[in-house]
Amino acid sequence: MMEEEELEFVEELEAVLQLTPEVQLAIEQVFPSQDPLDQADFNAVEYINTLFPTEQSLANIDDVVNKIRLKIRKLDDNIRTVVRGQTNVGQDGRQALEEAQKAIQQLFGKIKDIKDKAEKSEQMVKEITRDIKQLDHAKRHLTTSITTLNHLHMLAGGVDSLEAMTRRRQYGEVANLLQGVMNVLEHFHKYMGIPQIRQLSERVKAAQTELGQQILADFEEAFPSQGTKRPGGPSNVLRDACLVANILDPRIKQEIIKKFIKQHLSEYLVLFQENQDVAWLDKIDRRYAWVKRQLVDYEEKYGRMFPREWYMTERIAVEFCHVTRTELSKIMRARAKEIEVKLLLFAIQRTTNFEGFLAKRFSGCTLTDGTLKKLESPPPSTNPFLEDETVPEMEELVLEKGELDQPKKPKALDNPFHGIVSKCFEPHLYVYIESQDKNLSELIDRFVTDFKAQGPPKPNTEEGGAVLPSCADLFVYYKKCMVQCSQLSTGEPMIALTTIFQKYLREYAWKILSGNLPKTSSSSGGLTISSLLKEKEGSEVAKFTLEELCLICSILSTAEYCLATTQQLEEKLKEKVDVSLTERINLTGEMDTFSTVISSSIQLLVQDLDAACDPALTAMSKMQWQNVEHVGDQSPYVTSVILHIKQNVPIIRDNLASTRKYFTQFCIKFANSFIPKFITHLFKCKPISMVGAEQALHDTNTCYSSSQNSCNLSIPKLLLDTHSLKMVLLDLPSIGSQVVRKAPASYTKIVVKGMTRAEMILKVVMAPHEPLVVFVDNYIKLLTDCNTETFQKILDMKGLKRSEQSSMLELLRQRLPAPPSGAEGSSSLSLMAPTPEQESSRIRKLEKLIKKRL
Repeated sequence: MMEEEELEFVEELEAVLQLTPEVQLAIEQVFPSQDPLDQADFNAVEYINTLFPTEQSLANIDDVVNKIRLKIRKLDDNIRTVVRGQTNVGQDGRQALEEAQKAIQQLFGKIKDIKDKAEKSEQMVKEITRDIKQLDHAKRHLTTSITTLNHLHMLAGGVDSLEAMTRRRQYGEVANLLQGVMNVLEHFHKYMGIPQIRQLSERVKAAQTELGQQILADFEEAFPSQGTKRPGGPSNVLRDACLVANILDPRIKQEIIKKFIKQHLSEYLVLFQENQDVAWLDKIDRRYAWVKRQLVDYEEKYGRMFPREWYMTERIAVEFCHVTRTELSKIMRARAKEIEVKLLLFAIQRTTNFEGFLAKRFSGCTLTDGTLKKLESPPPSTNPFLEDETVPEMEELVLEKGELDQPKKPKALDNPFHGIVSKCFEPHLYVYIESQDKNLSELIDRFVTDFKAQGPPKPNTEEGGAVLPSCADLFVYYKKCMVQCSQLSTGEPMIALTTIFQKYLREYAWKILSGNLPKTSSSSGGLTISSLLKEKEGSEVAKFTLEELCLICSILSTAEYCLATTQQLEEKLKEKVDVSLTERINLTGEMDTFSTVISSSIQLLVQDLDAACDPALTAMSKMQWQNVEHVGDQSPYVTSVILHIKQNVPIIRDNLASTRKYFTQFCIKFANSFIPKFITHLFKCKPISMVGAEQALHDTNTCYSSSQNSCNLSIPKLLLDTHSLKMVLLDLPSIGSQVVRKAPASYTKIVVKGMTRAEMILKVVMAPHEPLVVFVDNYIKLLTDCNTETFQKILDMKGLKRSEQSSMLELLRQRLPAPPSGAEGSSSLSLMAPTPEQESSRIRKLEKLIKKRL
């Protein structure tokens, strides 16, 4: 019972002493301690085990107990001192609180006294300054009254003087006086409810109206709509009248400008009427010469009459442009059938020159948004077509092939007058577009004729395949047309020109490039075993001649140049047209056409070399491999394949030196075509006796007896041939070259993978087929893409009977791993197969053994 009571007491004590985490954290921050006894998660058992980790440490138990007891006594003393020190704390606190309350009451009393004194002081100051405030208000009202009376006097006197000067047409004095009267009148806006002030305001408005009518009448008298200008020229009265018009309603100023310009251009409308001979496009120069003379005449006679800020010279030129655009539009609609390309280009060129003259002479500040919209400067272009694109007198531009890579020149600043007259030619630009269509058609026909007359390009073994000169001529003409048309319009005509470009890019690709690719013949001669045995170096001729191979390479290089330049052309066209039309410019189809020509050219080169190697592979499959009794050198069919490769590849490489990536594509495509075909013919080499091969594989460390020397060695022979072809293919990109380059990794990977598969097939064929389980497992291990079809072909090569094959096929189906559900299955299966490096090492070891013993 005592023990239970003690346990309950301990639990109650622990419950009382259990502190919240927040309190425990605060204690640790105030009294940091590393003593385990002060930790919140103190464990007595762990603490004792720490003090006495071993039995030998129990010898010091008395010392430890004495230390703990001493520590307990110190803690008791500290607790006792603290408790005694807290006995009088409550009484002291109450006394301090009472003293604080008394101090607050005293402070509140002092603040109240200060507030009362401040209120008394404020009242005293108000009584002292009451009279001063009244005087200040009186002074302010008096000053305002005097100022207003002065303004009223000035206004009344100014209105009287204004009316008198208006009647006497003293415009110089009126200009200064009117502005002052209007400024004074602004001070009386809040007094308009007073009848006298309102009457003065109405008199000012009436004077302004009378001035406006009077000035318009004076200008009408000086420059009548019908008749000639006043002989004496402009007067000082009119010059002063213009100063007054600046102050009056802006409509007066606009009316003066409108009437003066209309009268000034009346002679132009008479001289260049629609029925006049000088009005037609061939004499368009006379229009611009006339206005230039008029501008000079205006500066001499009337330059000082109108204020400079009216920009009268520019306004005359702008109105002339508007009238000219309207008149030209009418006459071109009436005589549309008479418009020819040369005449249209002549008129446009003279017009754009005149617009350029206006841009140099004037700032364009009088152009309104409704008249002409200024285009924002486009961002700097990175297009190779960007050059100095001004076409003086519409002369031809010369664009060499290397010019595409030259640095670009900055574009000239936008002309604010561009299109102000030349916009009228845009509806008739179809004549220009039709002309370019006809010219490009003739150009393509000339290219076809020149190609037939000159024949294919000569072989080039130094600088790579020659690009056909006609493609550079085509893009020179394209650029000329693009620059001309962009100066004429950046709208729908540019879209129409783009359509023409697309049409003849396709025709060039079809007629010049695809149309001149050599045709492959359907018949291909075969090689017999005897012809292969008698074959000598240089006795075989490739299907395509040297000239035909060079032609294919040249067409490929030309198609690549056209592809790159067409992309640049598309970018440049998008820069030239309006932003809203850029989506309609798309030359992707034409670029795809040139890509197709490139692919066709590469395919022809591959087919030619592939077809040249076909007879050798056919001869390989027809050889009597069961009669092969010695390894010797490589087989005749291997020599034939190597010969054809050495004949074709150096020519192709040299002629594609400027387009290395397409030569790499040729090598890859040939490898992808030749290797599967070689494996297919490899399966046709049957039946093969496996006696000698199996014995060779059985023990590579033992010597052959004399009876074994006569065994069949067809598989080792095939292995050596396969390895020879593999080495030749790996060296294909640099074969016959003085500069040895490392083959591209992508090509090497294809060759190693394909030819290693052929070696693995022969290795499986070489292996003994008994026991069956080992043979099947070896097949699955060596060929990662193992399937029953390939296995069936291997069994046919071994010459096994159908009954034996059926049991082995059934065993294969049982031993094949389950189809992988994802990447893990394929990766695990690939890990079972040896790496190509391991297999190559084994093949080389077998070669050395065979050569050593035979």
